[in-house]
Amino acid sequence: MSANEISLRPAQETDAWVLSAIHIAAIKALPATFYTRKELLAWRNHRDKPDGSNILKSMKTETFWVAIQGDVVIGFASFIVDELIGLYVHPKYQGKGIGRALVQHFCNEATNQGINKVITTASLYAEGFYLRLGFTAIQRAPHYLRSGIVVPVTKMSKVLTIAPK
Repeated sequence: MSANEISLRPAQETDAWVLSAIHIAAIKALPATFYTRKELLAWRNHRDKPDGSNILKSMKTETFWVAIQGDVVIGFASFIVDELIGLYVHPKYQGKGIGRALVQHFCNEATNQGINKVITTASLYAEGFYLRLGFTAIQRAPHYLRSGIVVPVTKMSKVLTIAPK
């Protein structure tokens, strides 16, 4: 897939259930290598069917952008100023540059605001992806899922280049 086959746009409230479905599908596709099946189930809020209510709540404080192909939402990123909160691409579309495009958009938005460093909390599955995009691992840390289950994650950062004006 080339970059011109996908486009990015701000998410709308009507996207919430599709974003929930992508979140569930992406986690369900993960093997139980870094996290147990119980932890993976908790990560998707014990859901097998989409429920956009949590995403709708998050949309009040986070900025959401979606990747679309044609008129189909295939991935999304959410962030608050300098922190990438979530990044999910439907498994059918992974490995095609969509996650990279969403992260680059987040970094561009931060740069446009004069921010010179961004952070994210990466699952152990995503750590290599972020390293390839120029992020640096800061430390392993516990992450508390809504259900109270704690999983290890990697806090990461990336220094951005701000073009002189």
